[in-house]
Amino acid sequence: MLITLYPWIKALHIMAVISWMAGLFYLPRLFVYHVERGTSAEMTATFKVMEDKLLRVIMNPAMIVAWATGLTMAAMPWVLDAGAIWPYSKFAALIGMTWFHMWCAKRRRVFEADGNTLTGRQFRMMNEVPTLMMVIIVISVVVKI
Repeated sequence: MLITLYPWIKALHIMAVISWMAGLFYLPRLFVYHVERGTSAEMTATFKVMEDKLLRVIMNPAMIVAWATGLTMAAMPWVLDAGAIWPYSKFAALIGMTWFHMWCAKRRRVFEADGNTLTGRQFRMMNEVPTLMMVIIVISVVVKI
């Protein structure tokens, strides 16, 4: 029974990861725009709504589904090779990606309270974190190092 559900769980996992990654790439970019162009009260309010909706409606559910389906697949005995390096490198990058998600959520709350002190340049640099994590995960899973 579980083996027949595996392709459906994997498909759901891939869709959730794509949605989560899209948010992780876009939210820091919104922060850049918020810092550099959110000078009027109207623009600031617009950015706050956009950031909140992206995080709560897309990113949080996608992260939860990605984790749930990933752990479900990891529990299937034929999926992981415990003697290989790739599951550990993928998991380490996944922890990094989850940390970045939480960092973005904290930054959103700081923006909501009008307390941001970071610059657009700092947000641009942080925007490279999910790309690095994605590269590690994709190479780990596809090449199976």
